[in-house]
Amino acid sequence: MRVDGLTIGGLTFPGASFLAPMSGITDRPFRVLAERFGAGMVVSEMIASAALAGGQKDMLRRLRRPERLPHVVQLAGCEPEWIAEGARIAADAGADLIDINMGCPAKRVTGGTAGSALMRAPEMAVRLVEAAVAAVDLPVTVKMRLGWDDQSLNAPGLARRAAEAGARMITVHGRTRQQFYKGAARWAPVAEVVAAAGVPVVVNGDIASPTDARRALELSGAAAVMVGRAAHGRPWRVGEIGAVLAGGTAAPAPTGAGLRALVLEHFEMMRVEYGDALGVRCARKHLGWYLDAMGTPVAPAARRALLTEADPDRVTLLIAELFADELRAAA
Repeated sequence: MRVDGLTIGGLTFPGASFLAPMSGITDRPFRVLAERFGAGMVVSEMIASAALAGGQKDMLRRLRRPERLPHVVQLAGCEPEWIAEGARIAADAGADLIDINMGCPAKRVTGGTAGSALMRAPEMAVRLVEAAVAAVDLPVTVKMRLGWDDQSLNAPGLARRAAEAGARMITVHGRTRQQFYKGAARWAPVAEVVAAAGVPVVVNGDIASPTDARRALELSGAAAVMVGRAAHGRPWRVGEIGAVLAGGTAAPAPTGAGLRALVLEHFEMMRVEYGDALGVRCARKHLGWYLDAMGTPVAPAARRALLTEADPDRVTLLIAELFADELRAAA
């Protein structure tokens, strides 16, 4: 089964493996790298629409576009007027597509009836889609979960109503909100969303390899896959999956000097994006994941030194030392 890209509202996405939006992770540097390695779509970090409308600097920073792919901006909120205003601001900043978050399980989000709490408020959820569609001349999409819990697996009905309100694509994470990220994602129930929605559906959750992706597509009947945590420390993983789905062969994962160059570049991009002090702190999780991806054990003291160092120039030296030239097995 060969699976190529999608066209959504006139926008062409060149592969069927997409990078999921992840707060604190899919900033512009990470999206640029995933795009470079062949991701078919990259999505911004979740942006709180009311905070964006209020001019919050962190939300405005999240609007920065990748290099080549259409600029997909994900908005979160529970009030139609703020979703509409956020969509207009994003469009003015160069967004090509607006995605509405109905899947985030974090308590700080669901406590305000946003994210996956909207699975319990379908009328509100539909009004948010209607508001975004009316506000901008851009495609609007939705990312949701199977439901709030196992007693309310309402994704098919909500997806149908969202599509009727103008949503052009639905992404479904194969867990309920109450599962958070525990247990295994369920791909088969997404087939009911495919049958109900009438628009392209993307399956998400626990897709970490081309084998996972093919199985998820077979069980769900979805048009594409979305990859989240499997891309931690491996910005090449999304494109790797997409290449295999398209009938090709994945390029070898970076190792040795190639991996070291990638990590150094990513760190420098973080310094530019956030400034030295914040950039060092924001880069630490990525550096830890890169160490894991390297496939060769690192002494605990050396790992601790890299992930606690505050001087950016010293961090650069430690990266060069730890990611040595010799070839290492990629995870």
